[in-house]
Amino acid sequence: MPGMTVTEKILAKHAGRTRVEPGENIWVSVDILMTHDVCGPGTIGVFHEQFGKNAKVWDKDRVVIIPDHYIFTADEKCHRNVQILRDFAKEQQLKYFYDADFVKNEPKMPNPYRDPTKTNYKGVCHKALPEEGHVRPGEILLGTDSHTCTAGAFGQFATGIGNTDAGFVLGTGKLWLKVPPTMKFTFHGEIPPYLTAKDLILAVIGTTGVDGATYRSMYFAGEGIRSLNLEDRMTLTNMAIEAGGKNGVCEVDEKTLNYVKARSNRPNWEVVTDDADAAYFASYEYDLAKMEPMVAKPHSPDNKDTAHNCRDVKIDRSYIGSCTGGKITDFIFAANILNGRKVKVPTFIVPGSTEVHQDMLTLNLKGMPRKAGEDSIWSTLASAGCEMGPAGCSACLGGPEDTFGRTHNTEVVVSTTNRNFPGRMGSAKSAVYLASPLTAAASALTGHITDPRDYVTGRIDTGTAGVI
Repeated sequence: MPGMTVTEKILAKHAGRTRVEPGENIWVSVDILMTHDVCGPGTIGVFHEQFGKNAKVWDKDRVVIIPDHYIFTADEKCHRNVQILRDFAKEQQLKYFYDADFVKNEPKMPNPYRDPTKTNYKGVCHKALPEEGHVRPGEILLGTDSHTCTAGAFGQFATGIGNTDAGFVLGTGKLWLKVPPTMKFTFHGEIPPYLTAKDLILAVIGTTGVDGATYRSMYFAGEGIRSLNLEDRMTLTNMAIEAGGKNGVCEVDEKTLNYVKARSNRPNWEVVTDDADAAYFASYEYDLAKMEPMVAKPHSPDNKDTAHNCRDVKIDRSYIGSCTGGKITDFIFAANILNGRKVKVPTFIVPGSTEVHQDMLTLNLKGMPRKAGEDSIWSTLASAGCEMGPAGCSACLGGPEDTFGRTHNTEVVVSTTNRNFPGRMGSAKSAVYLASPLTAAASALTGHITDPRDYVTGRIDTGTAGVI
């Protein structure tokens, strides 16, 4: 009998079993449930409908609520959603509710936080979850957002669920899941300076297609993955869903353990590794030395091409942000390209979290605390002519008409976000090219899709940024 994969072992443990097989349906105990302002109100409605208006959640310390999607808007419905979360958190005495405290439930644009260190608001849920200590190896994290799979970068099973399932988990702490078969993606070599994990995952999705990993676990392994920083690994697992994956998961190493030990709000967890004789549904291997900077052309994440081949595509704007491209190391990559230069097209900068925003203000271009007279990441991007926004999802999910960075017409955009379906960033007439922060920054300088190898002359040091 073959051994088990990481995902199978985690699910077996949470089902109280010594072994599970792909395709089995099992009850699992959940470690963390996350919801946000888009799906939270629906989840809360299901919970009260099914368990009663006076029901209590199964564990008030394991429910995490992070408003993040439609925050900086005058839209009354969006403000109402935040208020519903607020009321529920108070009713349930939830320990982990990261309130957008500047949203006042009134029909006008809220004044953003003045200081990213002096607000309860955290920004994008997928970035805030690890920052605030809610992710650990070997655990199960479920969230009402398809990109919940981001947390698999930390060696856990993390996946998105619908409001109905989430309402059930709120009341019971359990869920009925089918064990997914595992696809293994092994990367050989060390990540070269002109590539980021965004290039890797676009290459993978271009190989599998957007449905090639449907209800399968995507396991990323090899020395190439170990050479990535943790934030880049989050980009890999984040976009597993774009291949149809049930979850994405990475190997656990010292980088993982150092981060989690410094952040976790729970002291104990179990590192899970795949067995040497584990059975995989399929295996793929990649040589990082042979890979090129990639883009996904409109209107699908699997419509892959190289940045070089798309060099004649003129763009109207560049967008650097989201859970996929708004991490501190993403901005260090972009700032090193834009340093001392000016963008030719409107370039929108959206930090993934308030912690990232603060790091952008206090770190230099090498990811270290800046000294007197040194430029910060933030000032470098602003000096290049970028339009600087507050932390959050912003235009990654389109949003109301007044959303920062949103498309409204036939704009051609190069973006570090994760989806480029028609209308994803606002206008159904716009065209979105998905790319790495290096490619997005290089393209902002030229006004057309640009291979970052034209600007990257050596390794970009990210220092301690995103490490602890």
